[in-house]
Amino acid sequence: MGQSISVDWELAEKVAVRVSERAPFSGERHQQGLLEEFTAHTEKAEGLVAATTGLTSTQGVARARVVDRPGWIKTNLKSLQRLLRPLLESENSKGSESPVTARITAVEMGAVLGWMSTRVLGQYDLLVIEDEEADEQDLVYYVGPNVVALEQRYAFPSSDFRQWLALHEVTHRAQFTGVPWLRKHYLGLVEALLDEAEPESNQIIERLRTMKSQNETPNAEGLIPAVATPQQKAALDNIAGLMSLLEGHGDVTMDRAGIGVVQYANRYAKVMRERRQSATGLTRMVQKIIGLEAKLAQYAQGEEFIAAVEKAGGEELFNQVWIEPSHLPNSEEIKQPSLWINRMQVKTSG
Repeated sequence: MGQSISVDWELAEKVAVRVSERAPFSGERHQQGLLEEFTAHTEKAEGLVAATTGLTSTQGVARARVVDRPGWIKTNLKSLQRLLRPLLESENSKGSESPVTARITAVEMGAVLGWMSTRVLGQYDLLVIEDEEADEQDLVYYVGPNVVALEQRYAFPSSDFRQWLALHEVTHRAQFTGVPWLRKHYLGLVEALLDEAEPESNQIIERLRTMKSQNETPNAEGLIPAVATPQQKAALDNIAGLMSLLEGHGDVTMDRAGIGVVQYANRYAKVMRERRQSATGLTRMVQKIIGLEAKLAQYAQGEEFIAAVEKAGGEELFNQVWIEPSHLPNSEEIKQPSLWINRMQVKTSG
């Protein structure tokens, strides 16, 4: 029997922040004026997204929050604590914690979060944390140093690029706050995945050691699917289908809502696609381990799914995805849109 998963959250944050500090543009001076600008872009994006998608938030107006990399790390650690709490509390009640395991898990988690904090540009945080103030919930985050670094590297006109970025992140908020059942459904899928978890960190650690000794890398789905149970793989399949749909919808909406508003959208999209695909060496290994390569593929697959569905039945057919959870495509239907189209035609005709 291996040691169960536990997390030293304070250590995880320290490791993550240390990793994040290696990236450029960490000083506060690079964030001056960003909040005011992103507040205006977010407000404008909300109206454009609603007009393009028909999705209107039930939670009031969208609010922007500009953070540095440590701020993004802290926010995501809180979300992880909220998400993993039932699993960790269940294990702690068995008295099976291990300080050694807690530190190993924290270092691994911190290293991944620290690396991700240097890449993420924006994020809608959909989790509700019970002990958090209402003002800290339902925020659209922008990681200031990463936005500035990308703009300077590619000579992007800042206001135009930031409006384009806001369109994508506000689309995700519209999805989760404009479709009444979606947030609960998504969290239910994640909780179902965790309910099936065998919280044995040794399983993952041993898999990593085997990969290292055999000079092996995880497949495109990442390390977690490689050690998942059949029940977990079923949950992952539903989550993958949903995330492909949401990411693809985010990109499609960003393009459509930006017509006549964002001048260089095609250039931004080209750079972002190349950025997603250009990882090498250690960066590519990290992407494989956490399954980020699969996530990056979701953008393209989701867009292709939407194009095929709209070709078959226009926006009216596509909007069936927002009716109820059973209308959502799974990962196979995302890859073969005709399967979902046929299923919806049977449902609606019946």
